[in-house]
Amino acid sequence: MQIRLATCDDLAALMDLMRRIVPLMRAEGNLQWDDTYPNDAVFQRDIDLKQLWVAAEDDRIAGVAAITMDQESDYLQVGWDIHEPAIVVHRLAVDPASRGLGVAGALMQKAEEVALDRGITVLRVDTNTQNEATQRLFPKLGYLLAGEIGLEFRPGLRFFCYEKRLLLS
Repeated sequence: MQIRLATCDDLAALMDLMRRIVPLMRAEGNLQWDDTYPNDAVFQRDIDLKQLWVAAEDDRIAGVAAITMDQESDYLQVGWDIHEPAIVVHRLAVDPASRGLGVAGALMQKAEEVALDRGITVLRVDTNTQNEATQRLFPKLGYLLAGEIGLEFRPGLRFFCYEKRLLLS
Protein backbone atom coordinates (compact mmCIF):
# COMPACT_ATOMS: atom_id res chain seq x y z
CA MET A 1 0.00 0.00 0.00
CA GLN A 2 1.27 3.44 -0.94
CA ILE A 3 0.21 6.60 0.91
CA ARG A 4 0.47 9.59 -1.43
CA LEU A 5 -0.97 13.00 -2.06
CA ALA A 6 -4.15 12.88 -4.13
CA THR A 7 -4.21 14.47 -7.57
CA CYS A 8 -6.96 15.80 -9.80
CA ASP A 9 -6.78 12.46 -11.62
CA ASP A 10 -8.08 10.80 -8.42
CA LEU A 11 -11.26 12.88 -8.18
CA ALA A 12 -13.55 10.51 -10.10
CA ALA A 13 -12.31 7.52 -8.10
CA LEU A 14 -12.81 9.43 -4.86
CA MET A 15 -16.41 10.25 -5.74
CA ASP A 16 -16.98 6.61 -6.70
CA LEU A 17 -15.56 5.65 -3.31
CA MET A 18 -18.05 8.00 -1.60
CA ARG A 19 -20.93 6.40 -3.55
CA ARG A 20 -19.90 3.05 -2.04
CA ILE A 21 -19.18 4.28 1.49
CA VAL A 22 -22.02 6.68 2.26
CA PRO A 23 -24.89 4.16 1.88
CA LEU A 24 -23.06 1.72 4.17
CA MET A 25 -22.47 4.45 6.77
CA ARG A 26 -26.12 5.45 6.69
CA ALA A 27 -27.26 1.82 6.94
CA GLU A 28 -25.15 1.53 10.12
CA GLY A 29 -26.88 4.61 11.58
CA ASN A 30 -23.92 6.92 10.94
CA LEU A 31 -25.46 9.98 9.30
CA GLN A 32 -22.22 12.01 9.28
CA TRP A 33 -22.03 12.03 5.47
CA ASP A 34 -24.70 12.17 2.80
CA ASP A 35 -25.20 12.90 -0.90
CA THR A 36 -24.01 16.49 -0.43
CA TYR A 37 -20.94 16.03 1.80
CA PRO A 38 -18.20 15.28 1.14
CA ASN A 39 -18.48 16.31 -2.49
CA ASP A 40 -16.16 16.86 -5.43
CA ALA A 41 -15.69 20.56 -4.58
CA VAL A 42 -14.54 19.65 -1.05
CA PHE A 43 -12.08 17.08 -2.39
CA GLN A 44 -10.89 19.44 -5.14
CA ARG A 45 -10.15 22.10 -2.50
CA ASP A 46 -8.21 19.53 -0.45
CA ILE A 47 -6.25 18.51 -3.55
CA ASP A 48 -5.51 22.14 -4.45
CA LEU A 49 -4.25 22.75 -0.90
CA LYS A 50 -2.13 19.57 -1.06
CA GLN A 51 -3.81 18.19 2.05
CA LEU A 52 -5.66 15.19 0.66
CA TRP A 53 -3.90 11.86 1.00
CA VAL A 54 -4.91 8.53 -0.48
CA ALA A 55 -3.97 4.96 0.29
CA ALA A 56 -3.43 3.32 -3.09
CA GLU A 57 -3.27 -0.41 -3.76
CA ASP A 58 -2.79 -1.75 -7.27
CA ASP A 59 -3.89 1.56 -8.88
CA ARG A 60 -7.05 1.52 -6.72
CA ILE A 61 -7.88 3.96 -3.94
CA ALA A 62 -8.33 1.98 -0.74
CA GLY A 63 -8.74 4.99 1.54
CA VAL A 64 -8.59 8.74 1.87
CA ALA A 65 -7.93 11.37 4.54
CA ALA A 66 -7.63 15.14 4.55
CA ILE A 67 -4.66 15.98 6.76
CA THR A 68 -5.14 19.64 7.55
CA MET A 69 -4.66 22.36 10.12
CA ASP A 70 -8.38 23.27 9.90
CA GLN A 71 -9.90 23.40 13.37
CA GLU A 72 -13.61 23.95 13.80
CA SER A 73 -14.62 26.74 16.18
CA ASP A 74 -16.94 24.12 17.69
CA TYR A 75 -13.83 22.43 19.12
CA LEU A 76 -13.93 25.07 21.84
CA GLN A 77 -16.77 22.99 23.35
CA VAL A 78 -14.22 20.41 24.55
CA GLY A 79 -11.80 23.03 25.83
CA TRP A 80 -9.31 22.84 22.99
CA ASP A 81 -7.28 25.94 22.18
CA ILE A 82 -8.03 26.17 18.46
CA HIS A 83 -5.23 28.71 18.03
CA GLU A 84 -2.68 26.08 19.09
CA PRO A 85 -1.19 24.60 15.90
CA ALA A 86 -2.58 21.12 15.35
CA ILE A 87 -2.84 18.60 12.57
CA VAL A 88 -6.48 17.67 12.14
CA VAL A 89 -7.69 14.66 10.19
CA HIS A 90 -10.93 15.15 8.29
CA ARG A 91 -12.80 12.98 5.77
CA LEU A 92 -11.14 9.71 6.78
CA ALA A 93 -12.69 6.88 4.77
CA VAL A 94 -11.79 3.33 3.78
CA ASP A 95 -13.13 1.38 0.83
CA PRO A 96 -15.46 -1.35 2.14
CA ALA A 97 -13.37 -3.91 0.22
CA SER A 98 -10.27 -2.82 2.19
CA ARG A 99 -11.70 -2.76 5.70
CA GLY A 100 -9.60 -4.53 8.29
CA LEU A 101 -6.39 -4.21 6.25
CA GLY A 102 -4.84 -1.32 8.20
CA VAL A 103 -5.72 1.40 5.69
CA ALA A 104 -7.13 3.85 8.25
CA GLY A 105 -4.19 3.25 10.57
CA ALA A 106 -1.74 3.93 7.74
CA LEU A 107 -3.50 7.20 6.90
CA MET A 108 -3.47 8.23 10.56
CA GLN A 109 0.24 7.38 10.68
CA LYS A 110 0.75 9.72 7.72
CA ALA A 111 -0.93 12.45 9.78
CA GLU A 112 1.67 11.90 12.51
CA GLU A 113 4.47 12.13 9.94
CA VAL A 114 3.03 15.38 8.56
CA ALA A 115 2.81 16.75 12.11
CA LEU A 116 6.39 15.84 12.95
CA ASP A 117 7.66 17.22 9.63
CA ARG A 118 6.05 20.54 10.57
CA GLY A 119 7.19 20.48 14.19
CA ILE A 120 3.60 20.14 15.42
CA THR A 121 2.92 17.96 18.43
CA VAL A 122 -0.89 18.00 18.56
CA LEU A 123 -3.15 15.79 16.45
CA ARG A 124 -6.93 16.07 16.55
CA VAL A 125 -9.84 14.27 14.95
CA ASP A 126 -13.58 14.14 15.39
CA THR A 127 -16.00 11.38 14.50
CA ASN A 128 -19.74 10.88 14.56
CA THR A 129 -20.99 9.30 17.76
CA GLN A 130 -22.47 6.50 15.62
CA ASN A 131 -19.12 5.61 13.98
CA GLU A 132 -18.09 2.62 16.05
CA ALA A 133 -15.11 1.70 13.85
CA THR A 134 -13.29 4.98 14.46
CA GLN A 135 -14.22 4.90 18.13
CA ARG A 136 -12.30 1.62 18.36
CA LEU A 137 -9.44 2.78 16.11
CA PHE A 138 -8.48 6.12 17.63
CA PRO A 139 -7.77 4.86 21.18
CA LYS A 140 -5.69 1.99 19.72
CA LEU A 141 -3.56 4.64 18.02
CA GLY A 142 -3.01 6.55 21.25
CA TYR A 143 -5.74 9.17 20.89
CA LEU A 144 -7.58 10.26 24.02
CA LEU A 145 -11.27 11.10 24.06
CA ALA A 146 -11.63 14.82 24.82
CA GLY A 147 -15.41 15.05 24.80
CA GLU A 148 -18.53 15.31 22.68
CA ILE A 149 -19.63 18.27 20.56
CA GLY A 150 -22.11 19.42 17.98
CA LEU A 151 -20.81 20.84 14.70
CA GLU A 152 -22.55 23.91 13.36
CA PHE A 153 -22.28 22.72 9.75
CA ARG A 154 -23.81 19.30 10.58
CA PRO A 155 -26.84 20.24 12.73
CA GLY A 156 -28.53 17.53 14.74
CA LEU A 157 -25.47 15.27 14.84
CA ARG A 158 -23.05 14.69 17.71
CA PHE A 159 -19.32 14.06 17.42
CA PHE A 160 -16.62 12.66 19.68
CA CYS A 161 -13.33 14.58 19.68
CA TYR A 162 -10.00 12.81 20.10
CA GLU A 163 -6.52 14.21 20.62
CA LYS A 164 -3.01 12.83 20.59
CA ARG A 165 0.11 14.64 21.73
CA LEU A 166 3.46 13.74 20.23
CA LEU A 167 6.95 14.18 21.60
CA LEU A 168 9.45 15.88 19.31
CA SER A 169 12.82 14.15 19.31
